[in-house]
Amino acid sequence: MTEQTTLSNNDMTNTETAPEAAKPKAKQPRQLVRFTFYKLDPQWLRLPADVREQGRQELLRIYEEYSQKALIRSYGLYGVRSDCDFMLWTATYDVEDLRWLSSQIRRSPMGPYLHEAQAFLAMTKRSVYVGKHVRGSHDPRLVVTPRDDKYLFVYPFIKTRPWYKLSLEERKRMMNEHIRMGVKYPNITINTTYSFGIDDQEFVVAFESDSIADFLDLVQEMRESEASQYTLRDTPMFLCINESLPEILDAIGA
Repeated sequence: MTEQTTLSNNDMTNTETAPEAAKPKAKQPRQLVRFTFYKLDPQWLRLPADVREQGRQELLRIYEEYSQKALIRSYGLYGVRSDCDFMLWTATYDVEDLRWLSSQIRRSPMGPYLHEAQAFLAMTKRSVYVGKHVRGSHDPRLVVTPRDDKYLFVYPFIKTRPWYKLSLEERKRMMNEHIRMGVKYPNITINTTYSFGIDDQEFVVAFESDSIADFLDLVQEMRESEASQYTLRDTPMFLCINESLPEILDAIGA
């Protein structure tokens, strides 16, 4: 009994005096981001007006319900591209939100007439070129916060494999040239998201601006940068116009 008591006391003493293990800092969650481009089948316009109105209202209801739990924005592309009419930009912390939205649209009355012409999946991530230290626990680069400018320029791109064989210092040097070019266009903001292993591209970039001309000039200038020689593919490119979904549906006759 005495030996058992002594062992118990020693165990208790060790437990009380042992330093607590350092708790790892909680990581800020990252968002999944999807850019979905839709093309409306012209056959939809041949349906009776009441059927189309019902389908329209159901699509608007789905959009509104999704907006209550995650980020969503609508953009028109009709009259700009022939392969898609509008785009939905969504961001969420739960992949099931993206699946819910897709399922709801597919099963809606308009669903069979809405073709996903293109879709790009990506995730927010800290850039290795901008600096790792962020004041406080919140990194704004991990949260998609649209500025809601008039235009959104979206495109996926892939770097060549030789790019990744360069040292980080060398890549930073070239990316600093890109950053200096961008500073000359303060009215353009960039949203960079990453797709390694979760979609076909490596990055999806979305630039916001109120000027088409400024963005064209920026891209042309960046073509002359040293880093551009390491771009394998950066198409298709989309010019998206910020519009409410009701405005878009009115414009395309839905």
